[in-house]
Amino acid sequence: MKLGPLKQLRASVLVTGLLASAISLSACQQQQEPEPSLEDSISAEQSVPMSAEPAEPNDIAVTTEDASLNEVQDDTVATVNTGVTQLTYLCAPELKIEATYKDEANQVVLATGQGTLTLTKTNEGSNPEVFEAATALDGGEGFAQWRVAHEDRATGVMRMAGADETNVNTYECNKT
Repeated sequence: MKLGPLKQLRASVLVTGLLASAISLSACQQQQEPEPSLEDSISAEQSVPMSAEPAEPNDIAVTTEDASLNEVQDDTVATVNTGVTQLTYLCAPELKIEATYKDEANQVVLATGQGTLTLTKTNEGSNPEVFEAATALDGGEGFAQWRVAHEDRATGVMRMAGADETNVNTYECNKT
């Protein structure tokens, strides 16, 4: 028997084995994946866990009394009713008026540094709207009249008098 072909066979088996090992090792190694593009991130749908429990209900307390502005001005929670609008006016000569319009009741509550008064609408028109009360703004003897114009109640005129109804104070007011 000749040893030459046997050595060649052994060498080729060894080289084939080394190549097979190298191929199998390279197949097992981790390869870096390409980073996802911005479009892939946007189009990918992300799942958001949701609770099966319903949301807590909001308990709303409704009072039937008409509270004055001074009684409720420190409340931290307010409930908005339909037909109620609150506006602030700056008047000349100097007077600041907080007006709360109650359209369904045809009333306006005016709050100033002199006091708070509820006036009732006396006309059917909407421009100007005329509200009157048979008492002075401080709750004493006299009268108060509030005329407000424009659809958005942008301007107003406040007329008020104390016990001497011949001495009428007039204020021209603009919404702030």
